[in-house]
Amino acid sequence: MSPTALPAAGPEHGHVTFLGAGPGDPGLLTLRAVEALANADVLVAEHEVLDVVRAHARPGVSVVNADPSSDLVPVPGTPQPTVVDGASTTAAVPAVRDAAHLVMEAARGGRRVVRAVPGDPGLDTYAAEEMLACAAAGVPFEVVPGVAAAVGVPAYAGVPLRDAQGADVRFVDARTASDRCWTEVGASDGTVVVSTTLDSVAAAAGELVAAGRKPDTPLTVTVAGTTTRQRTWNATLGTIAQTLKQAKVLPSPEGGRPVIAVVGERSAPALRDQLAWFESKPLFGWKVLVPRTKEQAASLSDQLRSYGAVPHEVPTIAVEPPRTPQQMERAVKGLVTGRYEWIAFTSVNAVRAVREKFEEYGLDARAFAGIKVAAVGEQTAKALIAFGVKPDLVPSGEQSAAGLLEDWPPYDPVFDPIDRVFLPRADIATETLVAGLIELGWEVDDVTAYRTVRASPPPAETREAIKGGGFDAVLFTSSSTVRNLVGIAGKPHNVTVIACIGPATAKTAEEHGLRVDVMAPEPSVHKLAEALADFGLRRRAAALEAGDPVTRPSERRPGARRRRAT
Repeated sequence: MSPTALPAAGPEHGHVTFLGAGPGDPGLLTLRAVEALANADVLVAEHEVLDVVRAHARPGVSVVNADPSSDLVPVPGTPQPTVVDGASTTAAVPAVRDAAHLVMEAARGGRRVVRAVPGDPGLDTYAAEEMLACAAAGVPFEVVPGVAAAVGVPAYAGVPLRDAQGADVRFVDARTASDRCWTEVGASDGTVVVSTTLDSVAAAAGELVAAGRKPDTPLTVTVAGTTTRQRTWNATLGTIAQTLKQAKVLPSPEGGRPVIAVVGERSAPALRDQLAWFESKPLFGWKVLVPRTKEQAASLSDQLRSYGAVPHEVPTIAVEPPRTPQQMERAVKGLVTGRYEWIAFTSVNAVRAVREKFEEYGLDARAFAGIKVAAVGEQTAKALIAFGVKPDLVPSGEQSAAGLLEDWPPYDPVFDPIDRVFLPRADIATETLVAGLIELGWEVDDVTAYRTVRASPPPAETREAIKGGGFDAVLFTSSSTVRNLVGIAGKPHNVTVIACIGPATAKTAEEHGLRVDVMAPEPSVHKLAEALADFGLRRRAAALEAGDPVTRPSERRPGARRRRAT
């Protein structure tokens, strides 16, 4: 048995896992944390932590907000916690707004409770008290460490806390630090990591100077660390107040936001310029609109996140069954009875449509035995492989119908016993592939496997962001996404970077009054994302070379003219 295997919950007291949710990046959750969340019956957490952990909670889990200042906390007479989804159940919780009591009450009846806290439980102000309360009540518990903000945030800011010289590192919470604490760290020449708030940074710097640190000691201040909202300022103990004022960060109603400040030579700007790997990502902080079906957008959004972007998926088309399913039913039966030599899939949706029809008839991938299978591109091929079918033909060049035709063999009556191709596709698909196959000597059963219809308009705030310049970029993956997005949400603002998958899509965008900034070198959604990342990288390099601050397109002056990317 693994030393971290989930212990059995007691029939009376249940079990509590105190879990560190890390400093903000959901990717920093440990494997053990994900395992505990997947098995939890009740999740107790402050609102700021819920977005990090709830994606790993199973359907049906009850979520109790432990923030005493939140309206979401259960109150007398209304023991209704917020829930992960509509199928979730309600945890029985007491009227007392005490996190320890919430945790223990939730654990009763043999339930598994996960108490998620920011950072690491060992450094959380109240977690130890809650553990002691569990111990006193006989409620078994365990601790799953997390990445502490004082360690994770400097790593994302490009500020190493130690080097080969092995300098001393001190951690200070400015909210609870005593005069003796400031005196000790002020007398040290090691690195000091200070947890404080934005409007208290200057006061903490003053405490260190008063305790003996030189005013010219380098200092970095990072807010929203490890998230795509992260921002870091370089200064010294003596200049930090002026730096934040000049950056128009303070005074601000958001001055109470938590920050991590690192004091010492390892936070010098020259060193950070080389090590700031996170904030220097090509699309760092860019809000990118992805107008595709939600299923198609998932892998593209993951790729955009790897570049530091914040993808926002807006479905512009919905996929529906054909109005007359009989043609599809006959084709699938013909596939099983040997009517076809080939089946050609031109999209992931076509694969899904055939797979659903197979499942309706109780068929599986074995029905493709003896039939050659073609896929128009890598994403379609992946969908087939997930179905258990390895395609025989994928374009070696351009990932399109034209590219598929270039590699498609002509019909040979000697080697091809059957001359017919099954082509399941959308109702609005072009005739390029059909005409090309006929020219090669094949008979084609061109079957409508699914219909594409315009999706419902997105929420009002999304429409306003699109038209008002709230997005930094939009990715158009087809002419229909251009037409549909403009139709349901309006035309993107002129400061928004427009990226198109190919010439036809670019032409449609221009016909709708949009200036195209980026075009993929080949018709692939992943190449399109790469091209946008290259654009962002060149834009960042140009700003640095000119000595200008690196800004996002949405931060430009409204109405500013934009140059076409070369």
